[in-house]
Amino acid sequence: MEPFELTITEACAQMEEGNLTAIVLTESCLARIEEVEKDVHAFITIDRDGALQQAEKADKKRKEGVAGKLCGIPLSIKDLLATKGLKTTCGSRILENYIPPYDATVVSKVRDEGAVILGKATMDEFAMGSTSETCAFGVPRNPWKKGYVAGGSSGGSAAAVASYECFASLGSDTGGSIRQPASLCGIVGMKPTYGRVSRYGLTAFASSLDQVGPLCRTVADCALMMKVISGFDPLDSTSVKHAVPDYSSFLTHGLAGVRIGVPREYFTAGLDPEVESIVRNSIAVLKERGAEIIEVTLPHTEYCVAVYYLIAPSEASSNLARYDGVHYGYRDMGADTLLDMYKGTRSKGFGPEVKRRILIGTYALSSGYYDAYYKKASQVRTLIRNDFQKALESCDVIVSPVTPTPAWRMGENTDDPLSVYLSDILTLSANLAGVPGMSVPGGFTEAGLPIGVQFQGRHFQEEMLLKVGFNLEQGLQLGKRVLDL
Repeated sequence: MEPFELTITEACAQMEEGNLTAIVLTESCLARIEEVEKDVHAFITIDRDGALQQAEKADKKRKEGVAGKLCGIPLSIKDLLATKGLKTTCGSRILENYIPPYDATVVSKVRDEGAVILGKATMDEFAMGSTSETCAFGVPRNPWKKGYVAGGSSGGSAAAVASYECFASLGSDTGGSIRQPASLCGIVGMKPTYGRVSRYGLTAFASSLDQVGPLCRTVADCALMMKVISGFDPLDSTSVKHAVPDYSSFLTHGLAGVRIGVPREYFTAGLDPEVESIVRNSIAVLKERGAEIIEVTLPHTEYCVAVYYLIAPSEASSNLARYDGVHYGYRDMGADTLLDMYKGTRSKGFGPEVKRRILIGTYALSSGYYDAYYKKASQVRTLIRNDFQKALESCDVIVSPVTPTPAWRMGENTDDPLSVYLSDILTLSANLAGVPGMSVPGGFTEAGLPIGVQFQGRHFQEEMLLKVGFNLEQGLQLGKRVLDL
């Protein structure tokens, strides 16, 4: 077994025992990147020299007996989280050469625990997309099948973890952008409760929906990453003062006393038969491990897509107004007037999907339309949140598919944005309600494409999702499969 094939917990144990060093681990990942990156395209920026320097420091800390929880573990970071001295492009030409003077809080936290940052992962431009095909600097591929999408917007993060280029990645989830690519790439991904993890240093897409979370290969690794990145941050006005438990302690065998709700609205027409079969099988596995399975209802599910695609673009329109070519980022140098400079900068700097969402959001917020669109969407959002509160009174966790279909071919839906928007129908609700959500591998289609199972739970009860996810992982025992690289 190559060092890059280990899990975080295995690698930490081997380094603690003196059988492995951070330098060897990092060199193994860098060699893996060199081997497969031409096919995967998971990175926008690779910091080889910086990573080796960090690994050297990690080995020194371990020798001194002051090793952190992630000491020497190579990670990737989605390219919308600020990294001091390392380019942060958000997958956009408008920030092509932007180098932040500070670290995002979550980046500081993993650095403080000794993690090695290999580079910045590919993503949809400003996190707007479900396939990572809107990235201005190359498109990540699904490591399981050539020519298929890796998902989005954290597609590069998911592809890097799935192809063993790194041990875990930090991504962001605004409408499913961690869970969906995790599902399509056959790994574990968690969107924490809104307010659980600091958003300071996260480039804003939709501020009331965005949340940072981990993408990992196992549930145990996810629990460890969650422990590191969670907690109150005074630099983030939306951060919540809530105790952070030891998530790893909840990874116990058996689900006796746990009630799992199956929402009838998530198993309807349009759901791929193989996806439904894999999720139903996973539900049966959870039942075998002691869980009680009940039916629940989320009656406003049909409105989630419409509500999301009014609220998110509206907030994006406001957040992206700052990219005007004045203080930083791309500027149209050929313009003669200030107004022409604004127009040229934004027209050339933003890609088609970002411009589409800015236009939608600006229209929804405009005079005479605000009440009919943004205000109404916000009111329905409250109903969606109430649905979850009511459903979670009768169960501990809600189980469902992550996406209605497996991964699709690259370019297949490029000219049909509505069909791509609809692919998020099962993940958007967690962001609208602010509840935690998680994707855990559930199996593979006949074509060899991974399918994830989604768990959603009560606010600030990520530990319950991890417990259920761990038991599914242990019950299925999917093991490792050969990637199509």
